[in-house]
Formats: sequence, C-alpha cells, structure tokens
Amino acid sequence: MIREKSPSRLDPVAFNDVHFTDTFWAPRIKLVHEQTIPFEYQQCKETGRIDALRLDWKPGQEPEPHIFWESDVAKWLEAASYSLAVHPDPDLDGLVDQVVALLAGAQQPDGYLNVYFTVVEPGRRWTDLRDAHELYCAGHLIEAGVAHFQATGKRQLLNVVRRYADYIATVFGREPDKKQGYGGHEEIELALVKLYRVTGDEKYLRLSQYFVDERGRQPYYFEQEAQERGTPGFFGTIFPERDQEQAKSREYNQSHLPVREQTEAVGHAVRAMYLYCAMADLAREVGDESLAQACERLWQHLTTKRMYLTGGIGSSLSNEGFTSDYDLPNEAAYAETCAAVGLVFWAHRMLHLECDGRYADVLERTLYNGVLSGISLDGKKFFYVNPLASSGNAHRYEWFGCACCPPNIARLLASLGQYVYSQGPSDLVVHLYASGQAQLQVGGQALTIQQSTQYPWDGAVRLAIEQLAEPSAFTVKLRIPGWCREPAVRMNGMEVDVAANLEKGYVAIERTWQASDVIELDLPMDIQRMYAHPAVAADRSCTALQRGPIVYCLEGVDHASASLGELELPLSQPLQATFHPDLLDGVVALHGMALVPNQAAWDGLLYTTSLPQMQETPLTAIPYYAWDNREPGEMRVWIREQRPSL
Repeated sequence: MIREKSPSRLDPVAFNDVHFTDTFWAPRIKLVHEQTIPFEYQQCKETGRIDALRLDWKPGQEPEPHIFWESDVAKWLEAASYSLAVHPDPDLDGLVDQVVALLAGAQQPDGYLNVYFTVVEPGRRWTDLRDAHELYCAGHLIEAGVAHFQATGKRQLLNVVRRYADYIATVFGREPDKKQGYGGHEEIELALVKLYRVTGDEKYLRLSQYFVDERGRQPYYFEQEAQERGTPGFFGTIFPERDQEQAKSREYNQSHLPVREQTEAVGHAVRAMYLYCAMADLAREVGDESLAQACERLWQHLTTKRMYLTGGIGSSLSNEGFTSDYDLPNEAAYAETCAAVGLVFWAHRMLHLECDGRYADVLERTLYNGVLSGISLDGKKFFYVNPLASSGNAHRYEWFGCACCPPNIARLLASLGQYVYSQGPSDLVVHLYASGQAQLQVGGQALTIQQSTQYPWDGAVRLAIEQLAEPSAFTVKLRIPGWCREPAVRMNGMEVDVAANLEKGYVAIERTWQASDVIELDLPMDIQRMYAHPAVAADRSCTALQRGPIVYCLEGVDHASASLGELELPLSQPLQATFHPDLLDGVVALHGMALVPNQAAWDGLLYTTSLPQMQETPLTAIPYYAWDNREPGEMRVWIREQRPSL
C-alpha cells in the first residue's frame, strides 16, 4: 500500500531548522510570537472558547459553545507550538500545557472530543456531517497534536488526538457496521496524513484515503443523511439558499463528483484547498497517479481562470468561494484569508509532487500578497475578506464570530521556515529567498547554508555553503521566479549559463561541494505592468503594478487631490522604486505621475461635447499587503491606464 521513497524524493526542511535573520520575515515571526499569539489566546479566553473545554455549560447560559470552537483553539495551539520551537518561552509553554490539559479533560471515555456535541446536543453525534464541522474540528485537533509533539517533544496532546482518531476509525468506513460518510468541511483528510507520518501507523493513512475516495460517490451521502435526520442541517436555516439547488449544494463542499473526476475548482474555497492538499498528500504517500493527475487539472484550472493577481481565491461572498471562470470582481472580492493560506499549503504540496517553479511562483505570490494582507502591521487586527478595491469601508478587525482566519495566518507565519528549502538524497532546493541560516541533510552529509539578501526589496542573493565536513557531490537547485526576466547566477565568481541549466523554473548546479562555496544570484526587480485576461470584466482598460513578488496598490491617503477611480496612468509614464524606511515598517514604494480630470474645467457643467481636460498629479503605490494601516480611505490595485489610440 505504501510505496517506497523515490531516490529523488524531496522533503521540506523542517521549519525549526531554518532561522530567519532578515528584516522582512524575522520581525513578523517575532511579532506573531510576542503579540499575535498572546492576543489570540486572550480572544479565545474572553469569548468562551477556552473555558468551554471545562464542559460545565448549562442550557440557557451565554455564550453557548459553537460547533467549530475547537478548531480555533487547535489552530492557536498549533501556532503557539511552532513558535515555542523557535522562541523558547516558559510562560507560553505553561499556557499551552494548560490548554492541552483542558482538552485531555474534555475527551470522552470512548475518545470522542467535541464540546458542542458533548454538552449542547449530546445525543446527535455524527448526525449532521455536512454542516456540523465535527470532522473538521477533529482534523485541526490532530494537526495541533502533531505540531505540539514535533515542536516540544511532549506527547500528551498527541496521545489525545490519537485516541480520537482511533475512535473515528471505528465509526467511519465501508464496512457494514460503519457510517459511509465524510465531512462537509474537509480538513481531517490532510490531518490524518500528518498523523500517519509522525506515528508510522498506516491505519490513519487508510482512513484518510477512505474519506477522500468516498467523497462524491453516489448515492450522495449528505442527501441520505438529511432524509434520515428529518431536520435542516446546522446551517440549513441560516443559509437556506444553499439547499435550493442540489447541484450547487454538492459543489459547495466538493461532493458533486468523485475527486478523480473533478476538473474545476468549485464551491467553498477553503474546503477545496484542504481537499486538494489531502489529495496531493495521498498521491505522494501511496503513489496514486490518478490523484496526482486530478490535482494537476484542478491546479491548472484554478490558477489560469479563478485566481486573483494577489493569489486570493474565492470571489463570492454567497458561498465563500468560486463562481465562474474569470469572475474576479475587485471591490466585491471575497478572497478569504484562510483560502489564501490554504493555497500556500496546496502549492507547497504540489511542489513536492513535482519540483516545478510554477507551484513556487504561486506560493510566493500568495504568501507576500493574499496572505500577508490578512494581518495588520501590529499583529492584532485581521482581514477575513481581502478585496482588491475599497471605497473606504473595508478594515481589519480584532476578532470575528467565525474566527478561523486569525489563528490560521498565525500558524502559517510561525512555521514559515518549512517553505524555504527542500532536501533530498542528491538535491538541495531553494524555493524562497530570505536572509538566514538553515541546517540540512543532503547526500548523507549534514551541512549549513547561509543566505544573505534584502529580498523582497532587492533581488541580489548570496548563498554560502558552511559546515560541510567533507566534499560532497549533489545538486543545488535555485528557483528563478517567473517574474524575473534576466536572471544571473555566479558560482564562486564564475558565470553560470542559466538557460542551459534551467529546468522547470530552477537553475541546477551539479558539482562536488565544499565548505566556503558561494553562489550569487541576481534577480533584477523591474517595475512591471500587469494585465488581466480580456474576459475579466473588472480589469479591462486597467493595469496593476508589480515589482519582484510584491503586488502594489494605491491608497487614498497618498492621493488627497483626486478620487482613485479618476486616476489614469499613461502607458509611457516611467515609475521609480524608492525604499522608505519609515513608511509602513519599511517598504519600497513606487512613484510617478498620473493624470486626473481638471475639475476647474467642469465648473457649472454636468455634460459637455469637449474631451475632458487632464492634468498631472503625483502617484504613489504601496505594497498591497500593507494597505489599511494608516488613515482609512480608498484603495485600488487595478488602475485605469491611458493608452494611445490605435
């Protein structure tokens, strides 16, 4: 069942073996530790999520435990665990132990662990798999248990989640005495693969396979479940429109077809990402080529027809997800932070199915833009929704009733190191660029690599091989970002022919390496004008600005003399990039001149037969991730472009 590891298999370098020393990510990871994680714990405490684990709720008390509260606590535990591995902190360690003890105390004798169905509706376990998030919460608890063990070496939470997973394995399956169902919100599928990897118990891998393979088979389980229950699901009365059209209802949770027959990214975007992550995981672990092919079809569809320039996905509020091809509105964009986080997770998994730069390009685009916009510069406010335009009424908030996004972004940033490098028996692969040090194992040798760069503001990168005990033959692969037009590589000062050594977006340098070897990479960061497919109606006659991996936007605070919708950027207008150390914690901003209507020419007029008179006005563009950190106001990513007549 389990295939042997391929001799060319790549594995991510563990997050705690990568140490950032740069001025971009290192301060953010520190901020998550010092500000975000304590702040999110306090929110979980004040809203009742933590104390609900005491199981002392009584009918009529407020707040009533919610069906997905465990998932918020679990993601906080996961983020805190990752952070402890990088920033030892006795106080946080003690707090984590307290929450773990509460979870252990809330676990039922048979292994079940869910507050809502223990104290609010104790007789309705597993009766509403479509809506009630039981398996989703179980998945996040499992992920937390694995992370806590890997980061701290402590087994208490891992033992708790193993007991829960063991119990779930007795409930679900194709055997006659089991429920032949699966979760409405995917998550447990990928979590079980993580549990298999850390324990070596194939039972968890088989259970993940069951949940993935069963989804979408006929007869449709959720419709059978509803008939047996005889009442609306948990969200049936809140979102009745989701049940009015069965086809859309099935697409919403990706149960419309068996997963190997799915060709389009549909439905709820976060659910889709977690499902696709599990599919990629299983394809890798068991060598399932049909799952890998399905992932590739879905990837191609999503990234060429339904993804924002920022890496945001899921354009619609009504289903928190996908609509139709090229339907990418800007001000009405949903682009949930959790969906962007999920896309990073999936891109990383696809990258380890096949080392192809197009996966890393999307990972980088999403990380620097669609994910990072989700958290404020002080680490204490969050976007649930990430529009690409605003008239001034979109702002980050400290917390949400459905608080999935704040701890999700915290756990990603706290474990960011795992996305930088991969290692294999004969390969060292560099996916992302940031100053720091990493410890790796390649070709049977332990080595340290030191990276120095001012990325993402500057594309000069220096990589030095250090602490290599003896010369060793292996290949170093360096990602050449898709946005870079004229890269240059030098090995110990000698030019490397990039084109001759480029394969799937990575330049490969194969040699016998020794300590003190140095690679220099030059990735020129031109200011690029980006254009959308003609079918994207919202972006016609517009351009967006990008430099390196950073997508830019305009903010009203920098353009007091005109509405952003009035600005036109001439096609021939040159733009300059300038680093401002005191702006938004230090950013490269773009500057130039735009055109706006001469308002004086319209005095006393509503209409005229004359062409509008235009005048110049300064234009400033800032990184999209940093918007809404100053004065409230307008924002736009896509700018009207003035083009010469053909």
